[in-house]
Amino acid sequence: MIRRLSLTLAAGLLALGATAALAGGSSAPFEQYQPDPALRTAPKANLEARVRRACAVVQARMTSASEASLERPCGCYASRTLRSLDEAEIESYRTTGYFNDSARAKALGALDACKLQRPV
Repeated sequence: MIRRLSLTLAAGLLALGATAALAGGSSAPFEQYQPDPALRTAPKANLEARVRRACAVVQARMTSASEASLERPCGCYASRTLRSLDEAEIESYRTTGYFNDSARAKALGALDACKLQRPV
């Protein structure tokens, strides 16, 4: 039930233009989700900004904190995660709009290192 709620939340964020930059959730394709075509050609700095924004939105909802208060920890998360991804993982993210299984494992480590809550 909680896993389904996480997936629904992630899909809703994606629909609002945020990317599924969460480490939790399923890697199964979202049935109706179409990734933003801008992901395909976006510079890595833009990918990092999208991951940071999605982190702030989700963490704010999970912790009842303001998005502004999460700027630093989510910046830590986004930069650590994207620095750790190899080219295949980045290409997968660009194609699907969410992290594949190997990238998700790295993102979970970044969540822990940056002292953020893991989505259930």
